[in-house]
Amino acid sequence: MEIREGGLDDPRVVALLNVHFQGMLANSPKDSCHFLDLSGLRAPDVTFWTAWDGEDLLGCGALKQLDAGHGEVKSMRTAAEHLRRGTGAALVSHILKVARERGYKRLSLETGSGAAFDPAHALYRQFGFTECGPFGDYKEDPFSRFLSRIL
Repeated sequence: MEIREGGLDDPRVVALLNVHFQGMLANSPKDSCHFLDLSGLRAPDVTFWTAWDGEDLLGCGALKQLDAGHGEVKSMRTAAEHLRRGTGAALVSHILKVARERGYKRLSLETGSGAAFDPAHALYRQFGFTECGPFGDYKEDPFSRFLSRIL
């Protein structure tokens, strides 16, 4: 598996992100969805990565800088045909490594609260993320779960 920075101009990546957007909207009300669209993923405070096996796109993930010591995991998605093969774990590991290299002290994320998000919750728990309250500009929302870990 190779993790590459960027890729937002690749139609395969755009298609995977559209699946991600649709999945979020299918499982949470629109006002409770906090995914970054393509322009948001191109913002200077966001770094976006894709995971590949040769020419097969396995998944994607991003890291947003909230402040000098705090980052946020964004846009984590594994392509359906590559689920449960370690793509999500590889991306989370990569994001944790980059966050540490940048000197972040804390890494947080917001994800959905329904059963569709149970695999994501399990993945993040494996990496030491625990429940926390809203951070950044987030507000309490029954459709959101907030997780964080100290680095």
